Amino acid sequence: MGEIVTTKDTLGGEPRIEGRRVGVLHIVNRVLDGERTPEAVAAEFDLDLADVYRALTYYYDHPGEMRGWRRRKRSAAKRAREAQPDPKELQRRA
Repeated sequence: MGEIVTTKDTLGGEPRIEGRRVGVLHIVNRVLDGERTPEAVAAEFDLDLADVYRALTYYYDHPGEMRGWRRRKRSAAKRAREAQPDPKELQRRA
């Protein structure tokens, strides 16, 4: 069983399960957004069920921090999409 920790050199400082590269948002996204059971998520990541519940508890205990992490992830995804070439432009060049 791991605690929730943050370290700058792992997952960019995102809260995660100690000793693992499994972030709180990884777990939350699968349980809340992906509609998977905590048991299924624990099995997927080879975690104790208590770790999944600990991550969910952390998420609800730190709503402002978690909103900030979600915003940062959305911004990074948007920047990555914008950096990709336009498929229509690539087809025109071919």
